[in-house]
Amino acid sequence: MQVRNLIILVAGQLISATGSIVMVTLGGIIGSALATNKAFATLPLSMMVVAIAATTIPATMLMRRIGRRKGFAMSSACAAIAVLVAAAALKYSSFVLFAVSTMMFGVNMAFTQQYRYAAAESVSPRHVPRAVSFVLLGSIGGAFVGPALATNGQHWIASVPYAGTMFALFALFILQSILFLMLGAAKEHDEHHPLQPERPLGEIVKQPLFIVAVLGGTVGYGLMTLIMTATPLSMHINDGYSIEQVSAVIQAHVLGMYVPSLAAGFLIERVGVTRLMFVGAFGLLAASIIGLQGHSVMHYWWALVLLGVGWNFLYVGGTTLLTYTYTMAERFRAQAVNEFLVFGTSATASLLAGTVMYFFGWSTLMLVPMPILVAICVALVLVRKDPLLGREAIANRG
Repeated sequence: MQVRNLIILVAGQLISATGSIVMVTLGGIIGSALATNKAFATLPLSMMVVAIAATTIPATMLMRRIGRRKGFAMSSACAAIAVLVAAAALKYSSFVLFAVSTMMFGVNMAFTQQYRYAAAESVSPRHVPRAVSFVLLGSIGGAFVGPALATNGQHWIASVPYAGTMFALFALFILQSILFLMLGAAKEHDEHHPLQPERPLGEIVKQPLFIVAVLGGTVGYGLMTLIMTATPLSMHINDGYSIEQVSAVIQAHVLGMYVPSLAAGFLIERVGVTRLMFVGAFGLLAASIIGLQGHSVMHYWWALVLLGVGWNFLYVGGTTLLTYTYTMAERFRAQAVNEFLVFGTSATASLLAGTVMYFFGWSTLMLVPMPILVAICVALVLVRKDPLLGREAIANRG
């Protein structure tokens, strides 16, 4: 086990989570202040999500060519430049420049999503679930540092509100880039896979287990993004709750997303990956059911916490399941397909959330996940006897 790699990846995840939380928290506020037409206030955030989806495949292919160490370091440098551009946009009151900065930040976030794969490649097969969930723990720190930086940093440079926040992020991303230059090479752990030539991509993606792994990620991330993005609109615009109340619900949601990582890896080893994904699907279903019961702060709070827990179990489980379907030589192509589908779905959900809320309302939005979650549960039942799951169970006991 490459402990140094895991420590670096956790630190990197903390910094990336801090930056993304700051951008999500301030993006609409800054956009509203800079936009001539307030209808475009959230356009920079939407462009950031689109940039993530568009960059997932190029990011994976670049790291296949130059390695994760250089790829992650370059993406951190891109994020550092992005927040400097954001500071310039604030100084010169440029909405276009701010949109450019969020798109650049989105490019970095496409690389950030690959940290969990780097963790999986740094350990033996039996420790993959723990490694994936361990790296996500860095986001717990980000859930506290990000909001603090967003609120306190606005006053650090009196003449340009929030520029101080951006300069603090610049320092963090420079530190992150330096840390990634110390990242070690991937650990070869194909010993439990039969030696065979590299397969065509079509053969890899046709595997039932691959399809279910991708479904876990797309369903978990897509539904989480849809409901999370719509929650501030429903709470603040429709129900009149304060920004502080909305922020408290979103912070509880973020903690719900990442605190379960303390146990997710161990639970996979104890009860199996498909069972944990079942629990994740039921968590998302419970979030929808609670969301249909009312519009009090506690209804929102419990719905968003369960949304986070359900996302974690589906996401960690789906990532673990995906690693069973390819060899080290095939990993970059398989991961590229998964990332594109997961974050393409997330981008679509982000863009649709406001539209669904505007035309149909919160209750209808809560109904959307239900048939999708039934479908993923059926898919999990169908693959529970897949030979690859049996082979991995033997490897994990070894």
